[in-house]
Amino acid sequence: MPRYRITVEYDGRDYAGWQRQENGPSIQAALEDAIFRLCAEHVTVTGAGRTDAGVHARGQVAHFDLQREFPANTVRDALNAHLRPAPIAVLDAATVGDDFHARFSATARNYEYRMLCRRAPPALDAGRVWHVGRALDAEAMQTGANLLLGQHDFTTFRAAECQAKSPVKTLDVFDVRPMASEIIFTAKARSFLHHQVRSMVGTLKLVGEGKYPPNHMARILAACDRTACGPVAPPEGLTLVRVDY
Repeated sequence: MPRYRITVEYDGRDYAGWQRQENGPSIQAALEDAIFRLCAEHVTVTGAGRTDAGVHARGQVAHFDLQREFPANTVRDALNAHLRPAPIAVLDAATVGDDFHARFSATARNYEYRMLCRRAPPALDAGRVWHVGRALDAEAMQTGANLLLGQHDFTTFRAAECQAKSPVKTLDVFDVRPMASEIIFTAKARSFLHHQVRSMVGTLKLVGEGKYPPNHMARILAACDRTACGPVAPPEGLTLVRVDY
């Protein structure tokens, strides 16, 4: 039984998230339907990250097993044909060993969050950035972000419905980079809690506005209290960029 690994790009605006669910269309269900149309097999597609409703991906990784073997390029091209016109694309496909698991074999997830800091609303990037409508202090935000690096109890930045067994995570990278009228946040960790990246970005926005000093991020983190968190940043600015193995 061959196992296939695919890399997937998608616009998450019209989806209830990666995971198959009853309350709306999902990326997982769209891929599983495309696979059924290819080979009439009902399979489960396992993703590296369960992105939320409205969150995008440029490098989501997933795997699935088939009874019948196809050339990897045939799988890629056939799935893309069956996915049209959905905003989902299989960038590549490859056969892998049975020991590969899209979720458990991953060593890091890399996310990017885009914040648009100008008065005018986005025209070309609507639905792909958080429009905050004003300039923010990126340097202060980076100082605050640095206080979150390393291994911590991230309960403050954890959604109430998070199913992770432990709130302790290791944040390897959290960069804040101004680019023209945007601020780009880059986060890397082996795994993240539900809403962790969006919660950290939303809280740092308060630092950028001058409502909190940068060192207040350490106190917010140490509180281990969800009520200490700032507003959760909206999903449209978040993209799963790459999964490392």
